[in-house]
Amino acid sequence: MIRADGVAVGYGRRVRLGTFNVMHGRSLADGEVRTARFTEAIAGLDADVLGLQEVDLDQPRSGRLDLTALAAQAMGAAGGTWRFVPTVFGTPGESWRPADHPRAGGEPAYGIALVSRLPVRQWRVIELGRSPVRSPIALPGGRPGGRARLILLDDEPRIALAATLEAEEGPITVVTTHLSFVPGWNAWQLRRLTRRLAGVDGPVVILGDLNLPGGLPGLLPRWHRLAVAPTYPSPSPRVQLDHILARGHVGEVRAVHCLRAPISDHRALLVDLDLPGRH
Repeated sequence: MIRADGVAVGYGRRVRLGTFNVMHGRSLADGEVRTARFTEAIAGLDADVLGLQEVDLDQPRSGRLDLTALAAQAMGAAGGTWRFVPTVFGTPGESWRPADHPRAGGEPAYGIALVSRLPVRQWRVIELGRSPVRSPIALPGGRPGGRARLILLDDEPRIALAATLEAEEGPITVVTTHLSFVPGWNAWQLRRLTRRLAGVDGPVVILGDLNLPGGLPGLLPRWHRLAVAPTYPSPSPRVQLDHILARGHVGEVRAVHCLRAPISDHRALLVDLDLPGRH
């Protein structure tokens, strides 16, 4: 194929990129977090690169598991190709503090993660700020079939985690994030993130729960939406909150998957992508 700039481009390996808000590994069926169920859910996605949101570390509610390490094990990721970054210490919805000071030993943490089967050349953390206002949010019922609770919550600090991946076809930067649930503030954070990524060379893909519906995430920064499918709520999704956005020549999308897993109130969103290769 010949691009508009005259460069001849073929296609290299096929990779599966995905995003999944794991709701700290909790199942809607029984409200519990189980190690085997979590690892089976992650392995079943068969992703080569996976952005994870609402990830727990040493949280009593999730059995003090290291969910990122479990996800890396389930995917077969090598050391150095996965990373967890906390946004808060403590437990969201209860008592927490921003993760802007060192973590005390064994202190519960919560944040985002990125796991890759491809080698990682460089990691980068991008601060996205925090809404100054409280906002109502619906929380799932505590028991199976229980009614959702509407409560006022303080927003958490928001970050993005970027990894520049090594591929035979050339480097590609993949970013995961979980944006604010406060309307308007999440749009501002997405614009801030894409501006911070403007200086990154080569193709860039954002994987995340953006808390923005439908086509809005593509329109705001004018990035390309690689996957269009409702992702929330998982049993019968009506709105797309989870997105895969691309800038630059990232390759050819061969398939889109929106998969219901045995955990979480979100579905996992994945794309099978043929990476671009030069001739």
